[in-house]
Amino acid sequence: MTELKAGTAAEFAAGAEPVAVFSAEDSGPAAAWLAPKARKALAEAAKEEGFTGKAGETVSVRIHDGAAERRYLLAGVGKRRDAGSEAHRKAAAALVKAFKGRFETFWLAAGTQAPAAAEGVLLASYAYTEYKKADSEPKLKTVKFLTKTAAEAKKAAAVLERAASVCEAVCFTRDLVNRCPSDKSPEAVADIAKGLAGGDVKVEVVDRKQAEKMGMNLLVAVGRGATREPRMVHLTYAPKGAKKKVALVGKGVVYDSGGLSLKPPASMETMKNDMAGAAMVLGMFKVLSRLKVKVEVHGYCALAYNMPGPDAYKPGDVVKSMNGKTVEILNTDAEGRLVLADALHWAVQEKPSAMLDFATLTGAQLVALGSGYTAAMTNDRGLLSKYLAAAKRQDENVWELPLPKEYEDMVKGKFGDLLNIGKVRGEAGTIVGGLFLKEFVGDVPWVHLDIAGPAWSDSGLAYSAPGGTGALVRATLDWLGSL
Repeated sequence: MTELKAGTAAEFAAGAEPVAVFSAEDSGPAAAWLAPKARKALAEAAKEEGFTGKAGETVSVRIHDGAAERRYLLAGVGKRRDAGSEAHRKAAAALVKAFKGRFETFWLAAGTQAPAAAEGVLLASYAYTEYKKADSEPKLKTVKFLTKTAAEAKKAAAVLERAASVCEAVCFTRDLVNRCPSDKSPEAVADIAKGLAGGDVKVEVVDRKQAEKMGMNLLVAVGRGATREPRMVHLTYAPKGAKKKVALVGKGVVYDSGGLSLKPPASMETMKNDMAGAAMVLGMFKVLSRLKVKVEVHGYCALAYNMPGPDAYKPGDVVKSMNGKTVEILNTDAEGRLVLADALHWAVQEKPSAMLDFATLTGAQLVALGSGYTAAMTNDRGLLSKYLAAAKRQDENVWELPLPKEYEDMVKGKFGDLLNIGKVRGEAGTIVGGLFLKEFVGDVPWVHLDIAGPAWSDSGLAYSAPGGTGALVRATLDWLGSL
């Protein structure tokens, strides 16, 4: 990952490295330290190269800035009124993509947008190379954030350190999602979780036999078709003096073939992504101590393969959940809500003051909201409003869907208490998934976050390579930091 440093104006003036500045369409380069004449020369030089300041544009020019001949790298942020943190995050990412092969180091004048710009640099620097080497090694090693004084540089260094920790969590999540499904069995992912233990973090792993004894029959049922047995992971972060307790629950179907309700081949191609919720939980636990999160956090990862093996669970089965409710299985490809149900009930036993779950739960989420918005459902509007505020601060899009009482009958079963799909096929699929999960949270304030679309990108995004995106890691860490 690219290294971030903070430096002073004096250090900048003493060297000859390029400097990157943001530039709006209607106000020009944000290089306040330049004299008006030099700033005008910079704008004119960029214009001659066809640069207008539109979002996504970059250009490299050399000018004499009044002190020395220097190379300036410009990145467009669009109209000034629209140039918030996300515009600067994307512009910083564009700089990395454009110039990572040309320069080992460049300065970046980010000002108050340093947190977003730092994230843009780091997230755009990410590459997944476990199975395939990059075509060429990036030349870029360091980005130095320009400040005026040593005191400002010290403050900026703390901002950059936090950004690096947050981005490490995002990239760790991406790595887990991108790993091929045969290399991330439930046991293998549980071992990764064990590796996070130490300091304020403890890790407990429940194997199949223990899960059966504890009544986690839904988790066990989903894993029955695979030769590699399921696991349930419980992570605990308990800093000294914590006064609140929250739970984060992640769906961890490490590969979803659909089971006996087999998916079409094309629909299986990205199903290594079906453990993105659990990957998020692990990614965040990697950095909670460094971020000095003040609340006690319990993380739960329900890990299983969903495969059509000889002993696979079947449509028509009725399975007793950990909380005692029986579930009538009509479609084995609606497995995520099953493993989550046992995880949610186990989390409830800790009596958290708030609980979030993350799951690539329904294709209906992608139909309803597309890949740019997460669907949120809740039993507590106050909790959701606080989470939405955190998501807004981090420019991650979350949209609330209702959990209507009049829809609750859609998940009531004939031969069991509940159905694992709705009675009316193809109707309100994302809401039905939320209503099913609601049956397992008791009175705990809870938000269900369906990340089926946002967790993956086939072609890549402004600061995310193709594959896992690490969606909502930033928002959730922001929310935890606000408690």
